[in-house]
Amino acid sequence: MSTEFTRLLPAPVPVTPHWKDVVKKHFSKCCTTSSLKQKFPISQWLPKYRFSYLRSDIIAGLTVTLTVIPQGLAYAKIARLPPQYGLYAAFMGCFVYCILGTAKDITLGPTAIMSLMTAAFGNSPVNNDPTYAILLAFFCGIIQLLMGFFNLGILVNFISYPVINSFTSAAAITISIGQVKNILGLKKIPRDFLKCVYYTFAKLGETNVWDLLLGVSCLVLVHFIKKLRSINWMDTDETIHWSQKIARNFLWLFGTAANAVIVISASAISYAVISQNPDKNIFTLTNDIQEGLPPFRIPDFSIHTKNVTRSTSEILSDIGPGFIIIPILGILETIAIGKAFARKNHYKLDPTQEFIALGAANVISSFCSSYPVAGSFSRTAINSQSGVKTPFGNIITGSAVLLALKTFTPVVKYIPAAALAAIIIHAVVGMIDTSIVMKLWRLKMFFTKSNHWILITRNTNSRPRKNKIDLVIYVITFVMSLCIGIEYGILIGIAVSLITLLYPLSRPNIQIHQAATPVLYLELGLQFPAIDYFEDKFIDLLNTGDEPKAIIVDCQYIYKLDYTAIQCLFKLVSELNQRNISLILSGLRPSVRNEIVNADITPLLFSSSVESAQELIMKS
Repeated sequence: MSTEFTRLLPAPVPVTPHWKDVVKKHFSKCCTTSSLKQKFPISQWLPKYRFSYLRSDIIAGLTVTLTVIPQGLAYAKIARLPPQYGLYAAFMGCFVYCILGTAKDITLGPTAIMSLMTAAFGNSPVNNDPTYAILLAFFCGIIQLLMGFFNLGILVNFISYPVINSFTSAAAITISIGQVKNILGLKKIPRDFLKCVYYTFAKLGETNVWDLLLGVSCLVLVHFIKKLRSINWMDTDETIHWSQKIARNFLWLFGTAANAVIVISASAISYAVISQNPDKNIFTLTNDIQEGLPPFRIPDFSIHTKNVTRSTSEILSDIGPGFIIIPILGILETIAIGKAFARKNHYKLDPTQEFIALGAANVISSFCSSYPVAGSFSRTAINSQSGVKTPFGNIITGSAVLLALKTFTPVVKYIPAAALAAIIIHAVVGMIDTSIVMKLWRLKMFFTKSNHWILITRNTNSRPRKNKIDLVIYVITFVMSLCIGIEYGILIGIAVSLITLLYPLSRPNIQIHQAATPVLYLELGLQFPAIDYFEDKFIDLLNTGDEPKAIIVDCQYIYKLDYTAIQCLFKLVSELNQRNISLILSGLRPSVRNEIVNADITPLLFSSSVESAQELIMKS
């Protein structure tokens, strides 16, 4: 062979610093003033706080309170907990986020998704026992804190948008169908989605007419009352009288407090009816709730009752994958909301700090008997629309919830279950996204066909084909979430999504151009999942036709080689050497070429391009 092919000397091996030096350097960075300010964002905005901000923060905080109290009571039912636990989850997260959060608009507390996940993974064998749910909040917070400290937010990026969207829609449908029984006043309906649908239809004859009338009325009224906050007045504030401004602000506040208005009105009706007919169960009411504030103490790590005993290890085993799914979902929910409002209101969100804020909120909230919390889209939107200026609005919300727990809990027992069901259904129906199905169906990618593979190309003259992979992932996640459970549906969706992501690594695009000197074109790299496939292609090439003088492998798209790929090259070079066939790697990047040279694979040749390799072979 010609000696015009080149070999490169290995690059100098960098000196790896001692682990003690790395740890020392890391902690020295963490202890600087700028780092501490970054970890405690309140130290950045509090010195700049103006008295003019206080009015806006108070109005926003109280407005959010009017929504979070009825939502908390309703979401606790989804989580299969007594109503007061929805309020326990609504205040401590606000206090913690005010200190550690980086978004002025976000409010932490109970959400529909977190409540449903708590019911799935934190359901105690003891009726109305919160031990599982509280431990779930504690350990979810620990995991979120660790993800924040070690900058593991990248893991969230491996959950694709179709999986998240499908899961959210399936969760909304599951929650809505689960609340229909309360609208109808039905008893003893299973919680599993398919059984719930079946028994709801089977027991339609047992419908409580009063619950149905109240539930439907509340559902209609909450829909129209909420529209008051989004009225688009054609004139401007400068052209109207001050009395009109007051009226419009009242309408906006009335629409924003729609949930509270419905709950108060329904409670008043039920109280009036019950006081006139104390011996009749006309409405299905919310159970009595424990009065007063929750105790601040470390969560119980075991259950010991007369009939049930669970050790810490048994509880952790029962919760299982919930320790992974719920922290990630909470982060996804909070970061997505935070980014949307940060972009809208022109400020910067620190995702890593949000991990820490959410984790700390869950850990400390668990000391107050809270189940897992996250950022709420509806309440964050209300907070933003109310003109909140700083995270101090969270302090107002948390304080108002504490006041409600201390003084208003005796009247909660008069809240009809149908009214809370109407609030839940109206809140989650908006989470169902039907438009994405048609978007995924119409999604097109351009393909060009080679002899051995179908390649994606940017050539708009190529024949377009509809790409259904994302749609398949969406449908699988949706169907599995409804059929076998939300908790398993999202796991299956993530698994299928990762398989579609990893499949190209195990079956890289390999084009074979048969000529006097065969050329293998490699795309997407060569790493251990693809080794067997690459070897099979190579062997097929050697077994077809006459043996060539050399084989060229175009490696311009290879960015990295792992140990398995290096061993594969050793094996191929040895086999080709026995047949007097040279292996030429063309277009290698310097870093990859250095790895191969350092491995001392001989005899192996390099060239700058396929064309130069072919020319040199013709001359040899």
